[in-house]
Amino acid sequence: MEFIIFLSKLDKEILDLLIKANYIVEENTIECLLNKEIKGLHNFVERKIIICTENAKKKTNYRSKKQKPNKDNYKTELAIRKALRHEATHAIQKCNNNKTVGDIKNLEGKLHQNKRRSLEFSTSNFSGNYAKEVEAYVLEDKPKKVKNFIKKYCL
Repeated sequence: MEFIIFLSKLDKEILDLLIKANYIVEENTIECLLNKEIKGLHNFVERKIIICTENAKKKTNYRSKKQKPNKDNYKTELAIRKALRHEATHAIQKCNNNKTVGDIKNLEGKLHQNKRRSLEFSTSNFSGNYAKEVEAYVLEDKPKKVKNFIKKYCL
């Protein structure tokens, strides 16, 4: 899985914990091809997380070393890391009887303005529940919390 090369040490720990919690993690599946806007998906029924590495690379203008690397390649790392944490948050919610783990009113205030468009996209184009998506967008910037919540709710 190519996306692993973009992960930090902490994100690799999150990935390992998800696998330990009996999650399947896949990359660049048909769902990614069907919607080029998405960087990740969580399949509640199959306990599966999908990372759309190719979509993330295209959206962030990634260039490999052979192609003369782009100084903005860090954006690809960030996009993939956030996608993993976002989908991991949905896994945590599933482990918590399909409920959020935080106080949504409190989390709404922490949601960065730039993520409001993403929230709108998730809730209108997918079956995204507003509260769950708010929590996932906030926690995608908090890898330590995601790691601890996986331990607390899924293991």
